[in-house]
Amino acid sequence: MNPDELIKLAIAVVAIVLVIFVLRRAAAKSRAKAPSSARDRLGVGPAEEAARPRRERKRPRPGEPAKAPQAAREAEAAAAAAEREAEVEAEAPPTDAEAAAAYKAGLAKTRGGFVARLGKLFGKKKFDAQTLEELEEVLFTADIGPRAADRIFQSVKTGLSKDDLEDSEKIWKQIRKTSRAILALDAKPIDMASHKPFVLLVLGVNGVGKTTTIGKLAKQLSDEGKKVILAAGDTFRAAATEQLEEWGKRANVPVVRGKSGGDPSSVIFDAIKRGVDEGFDVVICDTAGRLHSNAGLMDELKKLRRVMDKAMPGAPHETWMVLDATTGQNAISQAKTFKADMEITGIVLTKLDGSSKGGVVLGICDELKVPVRFVGIGEKIGDLRPFDPGAFVEALYADASTGEAA
Repeated sequence: MNPDELIKLAIAVVAIVLVIFVLRRAAAKSRAKAPSSARDRLGVGPAEEAARPRRERKRPRPGEPAKAPQAAREAEAAAAAAEREAEVEAEAPPTDAEAAAAYKAGLAKTRGGFVARLGKLFGKKKFDAQTLEELEEVLFTADIGPRAADRIFQSVKTGLSKDDLEDSEKIWKQIRKTSRAILALDAKPIDMASHKPFVLLVLGVNGVGKTTTIGKLAKQLSDEGKKVILAAGDTFRAAATEQLEEWGKRANVPVVRGKSGGDPSSVIFDAIKRGVDEGFDVVICDTAGRLHSNAGLMDELKKLRRVMDKAMPGAPHETWMVLDATTGQNAISQAKTFKADMEITGIVLTKLDGSSKGGVVLGICDELKVPVRFVGIGEKIGDLRPFDPGAFVEALYADASTGEAA
């Protein structure tokens, strides 16, 4: 081999060594930056960790009162949460058997999703640190919202002893108890006899089942003997008005409509005025399906509320938002945006039976602190049901401990 070839070979060897060195350094940096937990990998985390307080002085300054240690405060907070969960457990009314059966059928797909994954996880012979991390990941990818996921995870991690973690039935019991506590909002029952007429405003983005929900509710109220009138406030879509009129025929209730493309405020004003003058019990007002990101439509909605108050002081008496369960955490985002601009007093969650994301109910209650009033668990009129937290939890985790969640 001549000298020129030796030089070329030496240069090639050096180049290869340099490339290997650079790749190894890059790999090491990547490992160092890699997230170590499910929260980090998913880009979410509990609010308390995001706002973690600065390190405190171990000794107070001269003249300052001694502070309780951080561990003591955390223990006190955990004890308060446990006490609240125990109160919810004690106060929980018996679950109606018929409602429980309906919920169980409607939540079958959700049980086949994250609940089934939990069942497989708890079926392991040994519950160790790795299993705990897997539990965290299942919860944080379950479309129940990061806050609710962390609350359930912490209740298992800190609320059960090492021996308890070896018993899957005790883990399921803890998850059920925490889920009930999340859903136990201090919300008074709806009293539609408190005003005559009782005015209900219904909101929602396009495609969530808003008009169908109004129609089913009108039919149920009419069958109960209430005198109901509907306001076709979605004047932008002729099909929406036609759909509401069809529901009006099925429910045998009148529908107030306006011109296509007209002012929805005038339609709803006329409906409320007619409700007052003719002695109706309930006025249900439909609105245009609107994107929560459209500022113009949101401003229009605020105008609508002002007009309603002019038609009947104090109206609307309830403002419900209809959400589609199949959209998972996006439903929570929609409701947050609406709630930032307007008072939302209740949630109606549709299409629970067609979704594996029914656990989003937990996230809605935990993050919005707004009660779920009705849920849709089927196509029939009777499948729009008043929300029963106890029946929901029992159905959500039904047969989970036996491995037959789906």
